[in-house]
Amino acid sequence: MSPRLSRDYGSILLGPADEGGRKQRVRIQVLLTSAIVFANLVGIVVAVALGAVGIPEPSFLRRDLMLINFIAIPVYAGVALIVGITVGTATMVRGLRWSIREQIPTPADVKRTLRARRMLVLLQFILWVGAAVLLGVLYGLVDTGLITKVVLIVVMSALVVVAISNLLADIMLRPVSAKILQAGLGWRGSSVRSRAVSSWLVGTGVPVLGIFLVVLFGTFSPDTSKMNMFVSVTVLVAVAMGVGLLSLILYAWSVTGPIQSVRRGMARVREGDVSPGTDLVVYDASELGELQLGFNNMVAGLREQERMRDLFSRHVGRDVADAAMLGDPELGGAERTVAVVFVDVIGSTELATKRSPTEVVDLLNQFFAVIVEATERADGLVNKFEGDAVLSIFGAPQAIADPAGSALRAAREIAERLRVEVPDLRAGIGVSFGPVVAGNVGAIQRFEYTVIGDPVNESARISELAKRDPRVPWASRRVVEAAERGERTRWKMTDAVVLRGRSEPTDLFVPRLIPNIASGGEAGESP
Repeated sequence: MSPRLSRDYGSILLGPADEGGRKQRVRIQVLLTSAIVFANLVGIVVAVALGAVGIPEPSFLRRDLMLINFIAIPVYAGVALIVGITVGTATMVRGLRWSIREQIPTPADVKRTLRARRMLVLLQFILWVGAAVLLGVLYGLVDTGLITKVVLIVVMSALVVVAISNLLADIMLRPVSAKILQAGLGWRGSSVRSRAVSSWLVGTGVPVLGIFLVVLFGTFSPDTSKMNMFVSVTVLVAVAMGVGLLSLILYAWSVTGPIQSVRRGMARVREGDVSPGTDLVVYDASELGELQLGFNNMVAGLREQERMRDLFSRHVGRDVADAAMLGDPELGGAERTVAVVFVDVIGSTELATKRSPTEVVDLLNQFFAVIVEATERADGLVNKFEGDAVLSIFGAPQAIADPAGSALRAAREIAERLRVEVPDLRAGIGVSFGPVVAGNVGAIQRFEYTVIGDPVNESARISELAKRDPRVPWASRRVVEAAERGERTRWKMTDAVVLRGRSEPTDLFVPRLIPNIASGGEAGESP
């Protein structure tokens, strides 16, 4: 069973691709706000871990620092969070106004959106830098030895917040990226490389820097014991493992979504499905988005190729088209033994005078449809539509086990179905058999597949005689005798006629009974 190709943005959190603009804007804003709050909470946890036990000396856990620890820091954190959410929301709403109104974005809209995204992430860094300045001043008023430590811890935590915010913003803004990319406008988000660097910064860079600072402070501080050093390094390792795992999950989330969508699409293509439903939603603004777009371009090319193949098959026949696709067609042909059915309308001139051209075409199309269906059911090829006549061949270009029998069965079905389904038209049906040259005839610039030989001429001559009684097909002796016994016994000789252009009489056969295709029974003895 083929995998279902989802029309979403790589995550159930982001909703379906056909979601309304206002509902989508609310979803994006809630997700962005939650992502920013989450990133800041991670930063606060890192800062507390580093400040309390990660870098023990000089210590923050002192009585004279209680007001700063339990009043100044919580107040600033609350105010900064409110400011960050309020300003960030207002900035993103302005930047995404075109998306809310479900408008096609312009280059100016793209610039505003990109600027809003950058400001959202930059705002978090500014607020943490503000915390570094404020706390550096407050702690410095009590103990100047704390300034360096607090600034380093806050800046390190700020880097964690910015890195996580950047990764989450790329994911949460996928619906916006999809609309911009669909409009054909340049939009470049974080590259895969920059995401990897952000992930490394959070999971490796900051913890390693913390370990270095612990060793640095411990080396130049005589009050630092080995146990304190051990505890600090242990805390930093725990932070590295926890935050590193988180950053790796976010990085994997940002890159596996587009890759998984391409993988599912490729599975559909391998099964032969190149319908418009196979196209992916291009939502990633990095190199992965180019991968998604490249897949869609590939599928569009395959779809166009399939359409051309279908049109080619309709014009020349499926077997001829398949043979042409397999190699480089050339002029000329090879001798083959085939059966030929020629069907010619009776009174076509009179028909054209009594009916409008549109009515004539509709009637002929019904006539041709019966012949095509009966021929293909018998493994034959409708080779030519010659005005109001049709030439079908059996045994070329693809060989079949019983070409004569197949042609006779098709002729009987055509006669019965024309009588029932197209009663306004009558036709003479002639069947012949023998060696022909089958191949491409014409010029190198333009040629067609056809068969040339005596069976073609004979079937055309027999169809003229068959107009005496269009209820049944007429066939030459050699096609009846070449058929397998089951089909051969259905035919009987009715006359011997010297065909035009010949000197010897040709034995002609008609079906013993007229097959009733509609009911599956027998209509009665043929004349």
